[in-house]
Amino acid sequence: MASSGARGPTLRWALALGGAALLLLLLPTASAQACSQHTNRTCEECLRNCLWCNTNQACLDYPVTRVLPPSSLCQLSSARWGVCWVNFEALIITLSVLGGSVLLGVAICCCCCCCPRKRSRRPDRSEEKAEREREERRVRQEERRAEMKSRHDEIRRKYGLFKEDNPYARFENN
Repeated sequence: MASSGARGPTLRWALALGGAALLLLLLPTASAQACSQHTNRTCEECLRNCLWCNTNQACLDYPVTRVLPPSSLCQLSSARWGVCWVNFEALIITLSVLGGSVLLGVAICCCCCCCPRKRSRRPDRSEEKAEREREERRVRQEERRAEMKSRHDEIRRKYGLFKEDNPYARFENN
């Protein structure tokens, strides 16, 4: 029974994944030493790779095991990450509002585009215009039909082919 693909990770992938895991394990210790060196310096120097705490002017290693830094490490209102002029609390609130707005926009687009729209009972302008034109054509056709009928009746009378309501009306002497 021949298989078309390898089952599970091959040796090459295992080595690559193992190397990446080792790099991730060694990275926090190297950055922790680098972050502590920037303590009592400027925020800009620290924020290249670390978390800056504005209250005690400390450059700290970002706790990668948690999403938010714990309050024992630094308060959110005084923590800086990425840029010095935005505190972590404002950054979280801003990103939450932006994320919620994007989700709301996607939901509205899905409702407008994907859900079947209920037609309003009132016809729109193009339907009204088409109905008016249809009615005008019908009226003109009726007028033409009546005109043709009257012309045909005149010709029938002229040649004595006109069918009257009472066929004996011709013989009456009035």
